[in-house]
Order: sequence, then C-alpha cells, then structure tokens
Amino acid sequence: MQNDDKTDKQMLVAGINCSKQNAYAEMVSVQQRFGMKGKVVAYHGIQSFKSGEVTPEEAFSIGKETAKRMWGEQYQVLVTVHLNTDQLHCHFVVNPCSFKDGQKFKNKIGDHLELRKVSDEVCREYGKSVLENSNFYSNGKKKEYWVQRNGQMTHRDMIKEDVEYALQFCDCADDVYRYLKSIGYTINDDRKHLTIMAIGWQRPVRMDTLGFTREYLNKRLNENYNDPDFEYFKRRYPPYKPKAFPLLYEIEELEFTIEYSHSIEKIYVALLFLVIIRTFELLHEIKEEMLLSVQLRHEERDLKQYISDYHFMRNNDIETLEDLFNDIQRTKTEISELEQQRYQYDNKRRRAKTPGDINIYKEKRKELTKQITPLRKRLKQAKKIWDKSPHLLELVKQERSLEIEARQRIKNKDWSR
Repeated sequence: MQNDDKTDKQMLVAGINCSKQNAYAEMVSVQQRFGMKGKVVAYHGIQSFKSGEVTPEEAFSIGKETAKRMWGEQYQVLVTVHLNTDQLHCHFVVNPCSFKDGQKFKNKIGDHLELRKVSDEVCREYGKSVLENSNFYSNGKKKEYWVQRNGQMTHRDMIKEDVEYALQFCDCADDVYRYLKSIGYTINDDRKHLTIMAIGWQRPVRMDTLGFTREYLNKRLNENYNDPDFEYFKRRYPPYKPKAFPLLYEIEELEFTIEYSHSIEKIYVALLFLVIIRTFELLHEIKEEMLLSVQLRHEERDLKQYISDYHFMRNNDIETLEDLFNDIQRTKTEISELEQQRYQYDNKRRRAKTPGDINIYKEKRKELTKQITPLRKRLKQAKKIWDKSPHLLELVKQERSLEIEARQRIKNKDWSR
C-alpha cells in the first residue's frame, strides 16, 4: 500500500481515523482491545478511474471522500493513490474491527455493492465518469466469476468448448447433435429455443446465451459444407472417439462394484473417492482421452479436495458410508460434552471472587476450546463427504453407463466388418 515507488514517496497516503505513519500498529491495537485479533488483519479495496480523466490529486480527494462516507463513522482506513500504472487508482485498507464498539465488518456482497454505490456518487460529484448499468461481476454471475478467477471452467465454459470442438468436424446440425449426445449432452430444438443439457442438471442452458445462435451455427456448418478441404481435414484430424475407457479401467483395476446392497450405508465411500481420483489422474497421463459424462468432467476441478477427503477417511478408518455416519455421530457427541464442560467453567468464572480464580477458569476454558476446534473441522469435512457421496455415486454410474454403451458401439462396429 505505502510502497514509495507507487505512491510518489508517500505524498498521496492518508489515514482515516488513524495516522498514516503508524496505521498497522493502531489497527492491531484496536483489534486486541476488543479481543478480535484473528486471521483477517484487514480488508483491501480498489477504486479505479478512467485513463486520463483524473489527476493524482483528484484521485486522492475522491478516494478519501469515498473512504469517509463508506467506513469513516466506525472503522480505520488507510487510503493511497498508486501512480505506477497508466490508470490511476486508489487502494483502501480497512480494519475489520470498529474502533467505536468492536463491531466486525463482514465484507459481504452487500458491502461491495454499497462501496460501488458510494464511489459512483462521489465520482459524479467530481464530474468523473462511472460504469453505468454494469453488472458487479463481469458476467453478472458471482459463482462463475470466482471459478474462472481460479483458472477453472464452469459448466457453461465446458459447453462452449465442446460445441466449438464439434463444429470443427460437422457440416450439418444432426452431426453436431450426435456428437454432443455421445459425450453426455441432450439437445432440445423446440423451434423457439435451442437448448442443451446434461444428466443431473436442474435446468437446460439456452445455446444463444452462449453465443451459439441458429444463425451462427448455420453459418459455421455451411462454411464447412462449402469448404473443398473440409473432408480432407476431417479424415486427417478425425473427431474424438473413445478408444479407452478410463473409469471402467479403474473400476476393474480396483475391483469396485457399483451395487453393494440394498442399503446405501454399505457403499464403500473411501473406494468410491479413490476410483474418481485415480480416473482423473489417469486422464492427466493420457491426454487424448476424456470422460463422457459432462458432470463428472466438471468435478475434476475439485481433485485436490477429493484427495484431501480420501486421506481424511483413510486416516480415520472410514470405509463405508455407515462408518462415516458413525464417525459424525461420535464427533458430535465429543463436541457436545466438551462444550458442556466449557459452559460449566464459564459459570464458575462468572461466580469467581478473585482475579486468580477467574484466570484459572479462563485457562481451562481455552484448553477446552483447543480440543473443540479440530473436532469441529473434522465434523465439517465429514458432513461434506456425507452430503456429496450419493451425488458422486450417481455421476460414476452415469459415466460407467456411457462408457459401456460406447464400448459396445465399437464392438458392434468391429463385428459388422
């Protein structure tokens, strides 16, 4: 924030409810005073301006006024202007603990929207431009924004990639639909809208919202049909057809059986996770292969979490969903018993007569909290595994079914020859 090279030797640095020279220490002091020193030291915000529209001094004035209106009544804020890029911008560092009453600043989406509203108001007062009628996120979708920000693909991104791939090798709509169906999609053409959907999705996606209008699709298909080199390209670089079946291979390798009993609790959940992990890892080794189930392909972005969940189960001797359920119940009981003891120490602390006794009960309470914290983390992870296991089993069933069908088609084709 206060880098000399970015702030013109700290000429454009100001503290709101704190000094610019000692902002960090003053913020930490407030947090300690209210017992709120935690993982979040401060929140960070940025206010950008249109290139060439503001001077550094104007940007600084706008930034300070925005900070005062947004946080000035309760929170400490450090405001700076960075001059090291062509586009001038302010940075805000906000203490999450109020210097007045210790109230915590939540930094929720509503606060982000309020900051934008305040920033727009101040900029208009200074005669500067703002982004009118623009979504808060680049595409108006919060979840998709953060998935893409982390370098991952949303299911809409996957649709785009799959449709674009199909359009390289098709010169009629039926070929496009046939290919997309082979990799787990269903297409609905009701003359009004062309929609696409995969097994397990709650609602279909309109193709035109992805940029694939009827006019665009017809244009691409006609270009292929009229291209004299299209057939040569198609023969030389044929569209993807499954040659290996990664999930079936791992199922057979690990001797995993989909149906164990009529009771879902008997499902070997640890082995289910291992099958998925090994399948994803195999796909990384065999680049030309892919999963046929769109939804299971979508789960690949959570591979690290699956590995963590698998190790969690192995370390806690959890094999089946029944084991997982019993572990959840035991952990709940342990937490409840420890919380009851902590509650009793709280009562004793409140009735204590001397500072020495108060400190004794405080320390005993802290020791119990240290025991409760890891148990809560364990319970949280176990519950997440419990909640997503039935869904993952269905995805494995879908992929298994699609791979069996594809393998059978290949066998029938070879037999017919």
